[in-house]
Amino acid sequence: MACAAFAFAGPVPAADETRLPGLKARQIYLVEDRSGTVLLAQNENQAFPPASLAKLMTMDLVFEALKQGEVTVDTTYRVSENAWRKGGAPSGTTTMFAALRSEIRLEDLIKGVIIHNANDACIIIAEGMSGSEGRFAERMSARARDLGLTRSQFGNATGLPSEESRSTARDLVELARHIYHQYPDYYRLYAQPDFEWNKIFQRNKNPLLALGIGIDGLGAGYAEGSGFAAVASIERDGTRLFLALGGLQSDKDRQEEARRVLDWALSSFATRTLFAAGGSIGQAAIYGGEQRHVDLVAREAVDVYVPARNGERLSGRIVYRWPLRAPVAEGQQVGVLKISEGERPLKEVPLYAASSVQQGSLVSRATDALIELALFWL
Repeated sequence: MACAAFAFAGPVPAADETRLPGLKARQIYLVEDRSGTVLLAQNENQAFPPASLAKLMTMDLVFEALKQGEVTVDTTYRVSENAWRKGGAPSGTTTMFAALRSEIRLEDLIKGVIIHNANDACIIIAEGMSGSEGRFAERMSARARDLGLTRSQFGNATGLPSEESRSTARDLVELARHIYHQYPDYYRLYAQPDFEWNKIFQRNKNPLLALGIGIDGLGAGYAEGSGFAAVASIERDGTRLFLALGGLQSDKDRQEEARRVLDWALSSFATRTLFAAGGSIGQAAIYGGEQRHVDLVAREAVDVYVPARNGERLSGRIVYRWPLRAPVAEGQQVGVLKISEGERPLKEVPLYAASSVQQGSLVSRATDALIELALFWL
């Protein structure tokens, strides 16, 4: 690998502006959405049972099926005895009270899952779309891998206790961001305050919506042994944050922690643009090409979300696989820009070749081969 390091000028920050002491959450991951800047990360890759947060993946599968035309909002599914007993009124868990052997429209089931946190709705959907909840759970795990959520696996559609089910704060944040960006029309349901179905009125079961600070999704969960967890998103003055918390001792701790973390991030940070879209960020050395270097660019502006008053000196590293051999195509991804604030990684940005570089002459290729050999022995 090869890398080039550089720094962005800026004064040293006050310590309390870039750190938040006294965190109660065992796992935490906080990201500013537009820039992708990581503001807080603690045990973010440590797996824990997702509990009801597994319903985020259940809904992602449903939203994608709707997008692809596999189903429609008017598709109806039958309430099996299994769904009724395991997730309905006899279960004693959160439910939309679906009647045994009734037929329910998918649109109502979606609202049941998102607003009522209904376990019966999840199982009805799973059985209707895949024939069984087990096969649907396999689709959930496969979908997680497709989305790059490599530390997540699901044993059922509800999040009820299962030895197979696990996720991480980081994976849950990335899943929430995916849902927000890919399915904006359905994302709005996460903020719907209540839903009346079959003459049964229930308020939204997400306790974080009641904080009154602008949270508009996504959900909360509890698993015995791992505590209270939540995934939340909030937008204020054009800045959107995504937060995942896990390992909290009570619902009160969960609410207080979410409020404290989000208020801190929104009041203490601001966006800073480091590079314009398409602007040269650095160069990569090329071997065997008609030219020795190629400029590297990002496809979008490179923004970071940093302390508003005292931005710490930021550093960046361009990392790419060495030696980079010709030919190189314009727009080919060559490496990544890794941006840090002190010792804290902030984000990684893919870098692309700004122009094409063809193979050089036989003489130039031979010269580069000798240089490579000499560097290897050094």
